[in-house]
This record gives sequence, C-alpha cells and structure tokens, in this order.
Amino acid sequence: MAKVRETGTVIRQEMLTPGMFSMWIRTSAGKDSVPGQFAALYSKDSARLLPRPFGICDVAEDGESLRIVYRVAGAGTEEFSRYQPGDSVEIMGPLGNGFPLAGKKALVIAGGSGVPPILNLAKHYPGTCTAVLGYRDRNTFLADDFKEYCDVYLATEDGSLGTKGNVLDAIRENGLKADVIYACGPAPMLRALKAYAKEQGIPCYISLEEKMACGIGACLACVCKTKEIDGHSNVHNTRICADGPVFDAEEVEL
Repeated sequence: MAKVRETGTVIRQEMLTPGMFSMWIRTSAGKDSVPGQFAALYSKDSARLLPRPFGICDVAEDGESLRIVYRVAGAGTEEFSRYQPGDSVEIMGPLGNGFPLAGKKALVIAGGSGVPPILNLAKHYPGTCTAVLGYRDRNTFLADDFKEYCDVYLATEDGSLGTKGNVLDAIRENGLKADVIYACGPAPMLRALKAYAKEQGIPCYISLEEKMACGIGACLACVCKTKEIDGHSNVHNTRICADGPVFDAEEVEL
C-alpha cells in the first residue's frame, strides 16, 4: 500500500513510564507496512509545520490502526501526550523502508526510542530471535512485551536490571550468538554493533534515528554519509527518511 496522509482518531493512550507514552490511532497509515517503517504525525499548532516521525510499534491485524510509543522531548510530543480517545490526529504513513527478514537466528537489539520498532520486528520475525534491550535504569518500557516473541536480555547503565553497561556488554556477558543482527537506537550503540558484527563476520542491519523535516526525501534535511554515491544528490550521502531508515551497516558511516 502506498503511503497515505489522513486524519486519524486516537483510540487510547497511556503513560508507560514517566515521559514515555503509548498511543493507538485508528488509521490506515500502517496498512501493509513492514517492521522498520515509520509514520509521521502533524501538530495542530500552525507554528509547528513539520511532522514528527515515529517508528511503528505495532499494527492491528485488520491494518486499520497502529501503535506508536514515544518519549516527550519537545513541544510537539508534549502536545501529542495530551491527546485523549476520540481526538483527531493528522498522520502520514507508512514511510521509509523496513528490515529485510532473513529468517535466520537473529539478535534484535534496541535502546531508547529504538525499542518500539524493534518490538514490531520481534513480533513478525519469521525465524528465532533474541532481544537485547538497553535502558538507563530500571524504568524500562515494552520489555515485558518482547517476552511473548523471544528471549529477552536487559542492560542498564546503572546496573539496576540485567547487565550493568550497554547492549554489547550484555551480548558478551551472556555469550549470545546469532546469524544476523537487527538494531535501532542511538548512534554510539549502532557504531559499536557495526564493529562487533564485522568482527564476528555476520550481517548487521541498522535503523538510524534522525530529526526529519519532510519525511519523504524531498528536502535533504536528514542525510548520512555512505560509501556509494547517492543517485538523488550525486554525493556520498543518502536520505534517511526515503532511502532508510534501515540500512546495511556496512553501507553507511556512523
């Protein structure tokens, strides 16, 4: 299904942890989407023209509603956090590309706002997968949801849950192995996983987090360095929103 822009309706919203919200929206903007794609929500404030991108966390079986999970980080997301069931929301999706589903034994790895789209991947992954999730402290979100689909290992910066440290520390501490890695999260985490995957000789696919403007690849506001020349801009850049957000880790510079 091609992307659509339409007025959706909030079905329900809840706070998962302080500042972290889960919202279900009645919309067809997630219909026929694949794990790794995202949707963009528009503010009702005319002073905020640009949409906010959110990785799709889940889509209802009939394709007529989707779930986003997000952290309040500014005026736009603060506005969304005040929405109540029945409120309207302008939404566009599905946008970007998704993870290639290899069907092999996988490590699905996430940190921060990368956790929601990786949950969507774990739910639909055709092979066996193990989730490694990184948090700052014991205020985790969605970790229990993963347990329905895979084994789960946690890493926390303060050591309050799971391995003390980062996701790579958890992988090594628990001797976790896989044939392929899928990851979404902060750039330092992705950089470390790219090096680890190269060291282990296994493919690694990463979803890049980036502030976006248009969300459809027209403005070139969200670009990253690549090995190859981009056919759109004719430089060593690629558009995260249109050509990503998912890339083979070896294709991009982090």
